[in-house]
This record gives sequence, C-alpha cells and structure tokens, in this order.
Amino acid sequence: MEDVSKPVDVALIGGGIMSATLGSLLRQLEPTWTITILEKLGDVALESSNAWNNAGTGHSALCELNYTPERPDGTIDVSQAVKVNEQFQVTRQYWSYLVDEGMLPQPRKFINPVPHLSFVWGEENVDYLRRRYEALKDHPLFRGMEFSDDATVIRGWAPLLIPGRRRDEPIAATRIVAGTDVDFGSLTRLLLDGLVESGASLKLEHRVTSLKKRDGLWHIGIRHDVGGTPLELTARFVFVGAGGAALHLLQKSGIKEIRGYGGFPISGQFLRTDEPAIVAQHKAKVYGKAAVGSPPMSVPHLDTRVVDGTASLLFGPYAGFTPKFLKTGSWWDLFGSIRAHNLVTMIGAGLTNLSLVGYLVGEVLASSTKRHRALQQFAPKAKKGDWRLITAGQRVQIMKRDAAGKPVIQFGTEVVSSADGSIAGLLGASPGASTAVPIMLDVLAKCFPDRLASWTPKLTKMVPSYGALLGDDEAKAAATLARTAKALDIPA
Repeated sequence: MEDVSKPVDVALIGGGIMSATLGSLLRQLEPTWTITILEKLGDVALESSNAWNNAGTGHSALCELNYTPERPDGTIDVSQAVKVNEQFQVTRQYWSYLVDEGMLPQPRKFINPVPHLSFVWGEENVDYLRRRYEALKDHPLFRGMEFSDDATVIRGWAPLLIPGRRRDEPIAATRIVAGTDVDFGSLTRLLLDGLVESGASLKLEHRVTSLKKRDGLWHIGIRHDVGGTPLELTARFVFVGAGGAALHLLQKSGIKEIRGYGGFPISGQFLRTDEPAIVAQHKAKVYGKAAVGSPPMSVPHLDTRVVDGTASLLFGPYAGFTPKFLKTGSWWDLFGSIRAHNLVTMIGAGLTNLSLVGYLVGEVLASSTKRHRALQQFAPKAKKGDWRLITAGQRVQIMKRDAAGKPVIQFGTEVVSSADGSIAGLLGASPGASTAVPIMLDVLAKCFPDRLASWTPKLTKMVPSYGALLGDDEAKAAATLARTAKALDIPA
C-alpha cells in the first residue's frame, strides 16, 4: 500500500455542493490549511448536486406550501418558512461576498431570476392560500408577495396554468418576483475549481474503502478505481459530504454518534420538456399543495430550470424505489446499512409512517397516464408527447430516535459529528443545497469551537448577518436583500 505520510489538515469526502461549500469557507478562514477532496466518480457534482438531480429552487419558502402548515385553530404556522428563508439569505450573502471578491464569476453561471408562485384549486385550498398570504406578506423576508384569485391575473403570471381549466373552478396563486433558479452543479464546479487553484488537491475516481482514527489522526483507505492502486491518506479533520453514501462512511468510522441512525432511499423522477414553444410560456417555479396524507417530499411543482444557459421545464416529483443510496450506488446499499443498533429504529419508523410506504407503493405502480394527469392539474393542455420521464437524484431519508426515544423519519438534513469534533457528516435531504452555507457554519461551530472566536470577524465580513436574524430587523433585512440582489444580478 502506498502511504501518504504527511497528514492533510482537511479531507473532504464527496465532490458535491456541501464539500465544496465547506472547503470554500475553510480556505477563507485558514488559507494555509491543506485540503484534499476525494470523489469516487470521474467528475464532481454528478450525484445530488447535479442540476438535473434536484429541483434547483433556491429554497427560500417563498412558494413551498409544506413549510406553512395549518394549525388546528385555522391559523398558519410560518415559523419553518421563516427559518428556511433565513438560511437561504445566509447562503446568498456568502455567494455575494465571493462574487464581490472575484472568487466566483458572473452570477448567471449559477443563479437566474425566476419568479416563485404557489398555486391551488378548490375552495378550501384557496382559503388556505389567502390566509398564508396574510400571515407572510408583511414579514421582512417575504415583502413583495402578491395574491390573486383572478384567472386573468394568474394567466399573466404563468400562462400554462389557465387554458383548459373550468371557468367556475376556484383557483388562487401567490407570486414573488424575486425568486431564483440555482444550478448547484455549476456552482459546485466553480467552488471546487477555486479550491484547486488555491492549492487544494482533488482526487477523482478515488473510492474510500476504510475510515478509522488512530493516534489522533484519521486514516482513510482509498482505492483508485482506474488503476486499482490502494493508498492511505491521513487527515486531522474529515468531512463526509457524500450524499447517500454518508451513512455508510460514518458507520465505517465507528463513531458512537452514528449509532441508531438508519436510512431509507427514495428515487426521484420528473417529467421534462425542452420544447421551446412550451418553455417560453412558463417562466416560474410553481408549487402546489400535496394531497392529504402525502409526505412533504410529494409536493408537486412545475419548474423553470436554467442549465448551461438553456431553459427547460420540469414537473414532479414522482417517487420511485431502489435500494441504492446513490444513482451510481450498489443494489446492496440499503441492506448493507442495516446494523443491530439501527434495525429496531428502521422497523419502528416504517411502521409509524405507513402513509409514506403507501405513497411509495402507489408511485412505483403509477402508470404514465396517471403521471400525465398529475401534470395536467397544473397545465391542463399539456400533451403527453411533449414530455419525457427523467430520473433525478437519490435521497436517503434519515431514520432515528427522537428525544423521547421514539423511532421517526426525519425530513431534512442533519449534521452528525464526533464528540472531539474531528469528523462530521451530513445526512438527509432537502432543503439541502440551498442552505449549504448555514449548515456548514453549523459544522464549523460544532467541530472547531476553540477557533470560532478568532474566526468571527471574517465570518461577519463574509456573512454580515452572522449570529443574528434578518427577520428581527426590517431595515437590515431590506438592505441585505438589496445588496445581495445587486451582487447576484437578481431582482431585490
């Protein structure tokens, strides 16, 4: 075995947006630290960070109705929407800093202005959307939200939504013009290119085979998939940002904090069209309301996507099932993740989430006609031949025990780190990439508490709202939104 005897300061496992973001932050905070990025595929950003493997919404809860549930008393709970929006504003501030400093090129390479709409039909849903609008319209982070139940107005916002719909059907929509579409694949490549230019080492087609801590250092066994050459890298700090593979790798590490965690893979599918005449009629991300009893991941949406400067439309998601944890993973991924310490958790979480199981079974068995009917609820005149089914990224839902010891499925992302802070990994999915910066700031706080004080001046320069909430200060929120919009060349 070839030994890489000199330890690196940081090893980033996985060439996606999370590793790229953490590496970028650390390069700003500690310019002299050595960084190595390990990616098992032939290029970076080929799994969940790839533009066609995610919805690219730039999640800011402007249109995603699952973030604003209705309480039993009929009021709308906006707390999660505000939290997600705050997180995305942190991400936007860091991107703006990189653009202003010349470390990211002109923003159109990764972010484009696309209005965000919520759209519903049926009297109860119209009433819900009106109440949601009233609850959010005056919040500093949701300024500019518009509401209409007029078909003529809505058609002006998103022409595909109206033709072919019954005139007497109650409908309503909200719109925020300042929404965005983000190409996280392009952004990942730009960030990693910058890291490599500043001295980081990127090793493609290098698969991690073992991960153990000895003598204060992490020993990472690696196999080069092309030549088959094994080697060992040592690192003072390890971040596992490997998407669906993170669970397996953290299990390999042996840290006690991963005990009890399980994962369940869900495959995403979308209908896609590139027909110019259709794409030209819809420049928006339009989110609907999930059916009663459906999980949050099932929220339907008709999205404009801008990838490499070309616009397309996606509709979905439709869920599928495969035991793989990555699109390029193994058919044994799910079974290989089962341990004695997580088996009861996984069974218990499944039994208490039978609606999710039923949803997945229904999605797997759904015909192309059923999928097209779902599309026609948004675009009634959509023709089947204009759309094709594509398979998007794999997401692995977290299964764990809550504070009361009850097995649960966690919808969202979660940082798992060792007690000594020498290793951390990210589990879960959505809103994921859009909140990459605040999630990685959480990693820094958990893993480098002794350095946080000295880093704070630089962190505050990169993210001026660091340590505070924009929503608590209307003037500061308005100024920050205007500043980042100008830097990123998007509407304020």
